[in-house]
Amino acid sequence: MSLPECHELLLSEANGILSVTLNRPHKRNAMNERLVSELISVFAGIEDDRTVRAVTLRGAGGNFCAGGDISGMHDQTASDKAAADKAMWEFNRSFGRMVTKINAAPQVVIAMLEGAVLGGGLGLACISDVAIADRNAKMGMPETGLGIIPAQIAPFVVARIGITAARRLALLGDWMDGDEARALGIAHYVTEGAGAMEAELASVLKRLVKTAPGANALTKKLLLSVGSVEHEALLDQAADWFAEALGSDEGVEGTKAFIEKRKPRWTEDA
Repeated sequence: MSLPECHELLLSEANGILSVTLNRPHKRNAMNERLVSELISVFAGIEDDRTVRAVTLRGAGGNFCAGGDISGMHDQTASDKAAADKAMWEFNRSFGRMVTKINAAPQVVIAMLEGAVLGGGLGLACISDVAIADRNAKMGMPETGLGIIPAQIAPFVVARIGITAARRLALLGDWMDGDEARALGIAHYVTEGAGAMEAELASVLKRLVKTAPGANALTKKLLLSVGSVEHEALLDQAADWFAEALGSDEGVEGTKAFIEKRKPRWTEDA
């Protein structure tokens, strides 16, 4: 695996787990154009790499992500309003491309939600496969209170928690802690304190390495197709993918290990 050089992200990899840390603690890890571009590059670089089994997303300095960095959204010196508007459109749309890319990642994406989890940060939480939240995290969609809209994250929030809950959060700007995030389906596990969060992550990864990376990639593809592909066509496609999985090296090894009452090769480090 070849990781890109990053300035707004910290990257490390060990035993097939890629750790991605948003590294703008002075901004509570609010995302600027460069950070968004770097996230796209990282996930593009691993989309065909099955040696990377999971990606953990977290923020530096005790905050996950406070959303988009609004400090640069109004350029008071811009003389060409049309050009400024187009630049802001491009930045906003690039965030949507980033979220779409991470959402479709074949790896298991694990979000570590602590401190500020706001706006775009909540969007990232909503496209994770597994979310671990600190009980005292402060989550929400504050956009309407700033006179703007949750343009690129709204579809992903609705997909995660449903239209009814999304309406309340977006239109009232209500805040959530970790417990409410779990009740709504944003978080899967709630912990208290950094040590407990890391222990929960270790537990998740221990279970993850018992699953086959190629099978996980196809399973994510199947799950994300539900609702966007006609029912019978999806079941036909699912049968194709099943046959593909069964005949793959993983499928042969996994079924053989089951018959021989042993663990498959990919669990050797479990």
